[in-house]
Amino acid sequence: MSEPRSKLVIVGIGDDGLAGMTESARRLVSESDLILGAPATLRLLESLPGKKVELDPDMPAALRQVREALRSGKPVLVSSGDPLFYGVARYLCDRLGKELFEVVPHVSSMQLAFARVKESWEDAYLTNLAGRPLEAVIDRIRTAEKVGLFSSDEHPPARLAKALLDRGIDYFRAFVCENLGSPDERVTQAELSDLIGMEFDPLNVLILVRKPNRPDRASRASRYRLFGNADDAFAQTQPKRGLITQAEVRSIALAQLDIRPESVVWDIGAGSGSVAIEAAQLASQGMVYAIEPEPADIALIQANAESFGVPNIRPVAGRAPEVLASLPDPDAIFVGGTGRQVTQVLSVAYDRLAEGGRLAVNVATIDGLATALETLRRLAGSVQVWNVAISRGIEQMDRMRFESINPTFLLAVSKTTEPGD
Repeated sequence: MSEPRSKLVIVGIGDDGLAGMTESARRLVSESDLILGAPATLRLLESLPGKKVELDPDMPAALRQVREALRSGKPVLVSSGDPLFYGVARYLCDRLGKELFEVVPHVSSMQLAFARVKESWEDAYLTNLAGRPLEAVIDRIRTAEKVGLFSSDEHPPARLAKALLDRGIDYFRAFVCENLGSPDERVTQAELSDLIGMEFDPLNVLILVRKPNRPDRASRASRYRLFGNADDAFAQTQPKRGLITQAEVRSIALAQLDIRPESVVWDIGAGSGSVAIEAAQLASQGMVYAIEPEPADIALIQANAESFGVPNIRPVAGRAPEVLASLPDPDAIFVGGTGRQVTQVLSVAYDRLAEGGRLAVNVATIDGLATALETLRRLAGSVQVWNVAISRGIEQMDRMRFESINPTFLLAVSKTTEPGD
């Protein structure tokens, strides 16, 4: 018998199942005592003796399943195509560590799609529409020569085609590739206008190829900055107006959060959503969860998000830490409101923060500063602290005077493998 493996092997598989796998990949799956995967993928492996476990679509729950699977003798996780190309492998390696996994890729359906239409893909813009802000994707499509897209239930080919045409982007020839590698494979070539009335299998790849000598259509210029927008750019409630995280403090906090394009961000105590909205502009391919207990402020977050054109915000009605359990693990957290549960909220938030992630806290009082500083020192060890006291210049007749904004305190920590004392 083979020796038990010390790692979980993530194996790529196509719609043709075992028949399309290499001999070594087929042997890895056949000898496994535990096989994790999506239901459709596991159905391709019904003939194998290993125990089959459906991978939970909720990623935090899936992480727990993977941790449990690592205790097995020879576990594998099967994933469609190349597990590192918009697959589950990247998420698992980022969260649990690359040393716990081996990856055996299969041909990606994206690669198969480009092969079917006989186009190279090394210079193409490739992305997944699931969970991505549509406007950000369209802005990339606007200037691309070739595009490869994994469609989503929310944005099937017909809906994307209409969105492109509504913005004057009519200079692509489209190919919809369905069920690649399976007996019912189909490739449809069409104009974008033709796609609007067509339906396709959910398992499809959409390829767009620019027609010859067709220039870009200019994008509508945004009236907002990427971050640091004026406070009055955001709708706010009366009489709470003025309690918004000020533009200068917001800018410092966002810089400290180190938000990347694909980051998952929590804004706890979001209020009218100023931090969440600017975080969403920075995490253009990620997702921001704005946690807020007040129904009136939830409505403001939605209105402000629509005004700024950032669809990658999810308002979450409720109080932290109770509502945090249902959210995916974040790469960055901003805490602007904790009520009286400062210690509990920060402890739960820090525990859920991804390794290497950043957490920033904005407090307005000395008591709040003392509690937050003590808690963060216990959790993270080293804490950066700022006393932000800013005066804004105001023209008064022919003279300049300065008007102070309310001083505030900002704290920031990183989550590392070495916990604080």
